[in-house]
Amino acid sequence: MLTLESAPAPGRAQRVAEPTALRGARVLGGITALTMLVAVAMTFFYAPPDLVQGQAQRIFYFHVPLAWVAYLAFFVVLVGSIGYLWQRQERWDRLAAASAEIGLVLTSLVLISGSMWGKTIWGTWWSWDPRLTATLVLWFIYVGYTMVRALTTEPARGRRLAAVLGIVGFLDVPIVHQSVVWWRSLHPAPVVLNAAGPQLPAPMLATLLVSLLAYTLLYGFLLQWRVRIARLEAQATAGRLQAALEDR
Repeated sequence: MLTLESAPAPGRAQRVAEPTALRGARVLGGITALTMLVAVAMTFFYAPPDLVQGQAQRIFYFHVPLAWVAYLAFFVVLVGSIGYLWQRQERWDRLAAASAEIGLVLTSLVLISGSMWGKTIWGTWWSWDPRLTATLVLWFIYVGYTMVRALTTEPARGRRLAAVLGIVGFLDVPIVHQSVVWWRSLHPAPVVLNAAGPQLPAPMLATLLVSLLAYTLLYGFLLQWRVRIARLEAQATAGRLQAALEDR
C-alpha cells in the first residue's frame, strides 16, 4: 500500500528525467559542433572550386543546406499545427511555434546568403527571380505567423489562428522548390534531386551531404532547446497564476 511517506514527491519523476534530457542535449550539441566543423573544413579545403563560378561557389555549401533545413522547419510547423488543431494539446503548439521561429531565422539566412551569391555571380544583390520572390513570400508568411501569436490578446485564439496560417503557409514550400522547374529562372536547375541523378563531382557531392547533415543536426539541437524553454515558460506562467489565485 502506498503511504504518504513512500509516495514520490510531486515532480520527482520530472526532476530525475531532466538530467538525462540535459545529457542527451549536450551529446547532441557535441555531435552537431563536430559535424559543423567537418562541414566547414570540407567546404574550404576539400571541395574543389567551381570551373565557372570559382571560389564564390562555396556559398553553395551554406546556402543549400540552410534552404533544406528551412523546408524541414516549416514541415514541422505543418505537423505541429495539424496536431494542435486535431488534439488541442499545447505540446503540439509549442513544437510548431519553436520550429517556426527557427525556420524564420533560417529563411532570413537563406535570403542573405542568396543575395551575397547573386551579387558575386549576377552582379546584383536582388532580382525578382521566381525562386527569390517565392522565398521572400515564405519569409513574410512566417513573420505573419509570429506576429499573430504575439499580438492576439486571447492565447487560445492566437494558437488556432497561427495553426491555420502554419498549415496554409506550407503550401509555399513546394512552390519555392519547384519554381526553377515551372518558370524561367536565374537559378540553375536541380543538380542533386533530378531524373538523371546527382550532377556534381564526388568531392562536391560529399561536401554537400555532410553540410546537409550538419545543418539538420543543428536544427534538431535548436528545436530541442527551444521547445524545452517554451515548456518551462508555460510552467512558470502556470505557477504565477496559481500563486495569484492562492493570494486572493
